Amino acid sequence: MKTLDFDYPLPPESIAQRPAEPRDSSRLLVLNRATGQLDHRVFRDIVDYLRPADLLVLNQTRVIPARMAAQKSTGGKVEVLLLRREDDLTWECLVGGKGMLLGKRVTLQDGLGAEIIEVLEGSRRRIRFDEPVERHLAADGQMPLPPYIHEKLSDPERYQTVYARTPGSAAAPTAGLHFTPGLIEELRARGVNIATVTLHVGLDTFAPVTEDDPGQHKIHTEWCEISAETAAQVNATRAVGGRVIAVGTTSVRTLETSAREPGQVTAFSGPTSIYILPGYQYKIVDAMITNFHLPKSTLIMLVSAFAGRERVLDTYMAAIQAGYRFFSFGDAMFIY
Repeated sequence: MKTLDFDYPLPPESIAQRPAEPRDSSRLLVLNRATGQLDHRVFRDIVDYLRPADLLVLNQTRVIPARMAAQKSTGGKVEVLLLRREDDLTWECLVGGKGMLLGKRVTLQDGLGAEIIEVLEGSRRRIRFDEPVERHLAADGQMPLPPYIHEKLSDPERYQTVYARTPGSAAAPTAGLHFTPGLIEELRARGVNIATVTLHVGLDTFAPVTEDDPGQHKIHTEWCEISAETAAQVNATRAVGGRVIAVGTTSVRTLETSAREPGQVTAFSGPTSIYILPGYQYKIVDAMITNFHLPKSTLIMLVSAFAGRERVLDTYMAAIQAGYRFFSFGDAMFIY
């Protein structure tokens, strides 16, 4: 298995620059992984594919305005992107700017100071702020849209799911962007159960794999949590023959991290570095809702482990030919 096995040609015009309006009007490509059959639908038609006793698992993380402008003591400009909170004052960050070495200090626009306390890989730095930075995000922070989105987002809430509750992500769990409150209520009315997990999304999940052998790629940790209540819902669903349907790869990773044996999960809170490649045997997830992912990314590898590499790539080619929109603001797939 090579990283190039997960590459595919994508025309730039296939990359969505703005979210669908309304949210559930995005397109939905349905893949039966056993037969390869494809159905071309609209996302709100997801109600036709979910059944009573199914459990839909949503990631309730909320994106924080994590990108902040700062300056060095010399006046030079610096950009700080919050990645992961370690304690009240300390964050792992990406820092853009020259000479950002151990002990260097920067100041945010509203005067909050911070010091680099550890130099990590590449432009990663461990930074200690003089006081909790969360108090300053409203004034200093900007929404960290992916670099392939070039249009300005007029409403930052469109890069949040409607069920986002727990702040902490540097990127949105984008498969959930298609849901509306009305659609969720319709699913409940049809007997579909809803559960939530939390995984605070970092940027590494979306990064292309650069090693020739994907098994040599180092995936960074992200914090996740599955409550005792959600664990009980998952186990009860499997016990009665219902399906556990993960909304997004972040929900997939949280559920599979919490698996202690096939079909059973336990409550869990802590870091996960689970890396799902073809050959992985899924223990919990029976179906997934997901967007179309970047070539050579860990996410297309995760989906390939679920539905088969060739089938996934063939489906992606069909989606491109049919004019589907790709990546964060793009259209969705339902794979079962």
